[in-house]
This record gives sequence, C-alpha cells and structure tokens, in this order.
Amino acid sequence: MTGSISTGPGRALIAVYGLFALAAGSRAGVQIATRFSEAPLAYSLSAFAAAVYILLTVALWRGARRLALVSLGIELAGVLVIGTLSLVDQAAFPDETVWSAYGKGYLFIPLVLPLVGLYWLWRRR
Repeated sequence: MTGSISTGPGRALIAVYGLFALAAGSRAGVQIATRFSEAPLAYSLSAFAAAVYILLTVALWRGARRLALVSLGIELAGVLVIGTLSLVDQAAFPDETVWSAYGKGYLFIPLVLPLVGLYWLWRRR
C-alpha cells in the first residue's frame, strides 16, 4: 500500500501529535518559568519532548517521511531511555517528564504513539 502519510488515519496521528506538542510544551513552559530550579533535567527533557512532537507534527503534515522516521526513532529512544532511567534513578528525576515511567502520566500514550507512527509509515511506504 502506498500513499501519502498525511491522509486518512494519518490525519488522526497528526492531530494527536499536535495535541501532545501543545500539552507537553505548555507544561514544560510553565514548569521552566516557575520552578526550573526544582527539577531542571526533568523540565528540560519535557521541553525536548515537546520539540520532538512539534517536529513530528510538521513532518507528518508535510509528508516528510524520512524526517518523520528519524523523529519517531528519537521519540521511541527517548521514551525507553528516560522511562528506564526515571525508574532506576528516581533521585535524578524529582519531578516527572512527559516520558517518565514510559509516559505513565499520559496513560502510556508516549510509549505507544511512536510504535503507531512507525507502523503507519511502514504501511504507507
């Protein structure tokens, strides 16, 4: 099956990434502006996650398959690495990030979302 990655169910994926970009970006912005000294690593990682979500939203919207694949890989690696580190070294994460505990605070959607995105891109190649 070939076709555009920004049509059909791809539009729902774009909407979810846009929503996550807004949610993660807003949360990180408030945390950085009001309490950055409490958990600078966690809040910076949440801002990074928001940037990845923005990049994915734009890449999927424009049909930039290669950029979307790279961004999805970064997102999946981030969720797995940060998720594991947040459980192993809880002192390093005094507050949650978007990717802490594999996205537990976001109903594990950050863990599932890159897998759905990779599947969608694979089906549309």
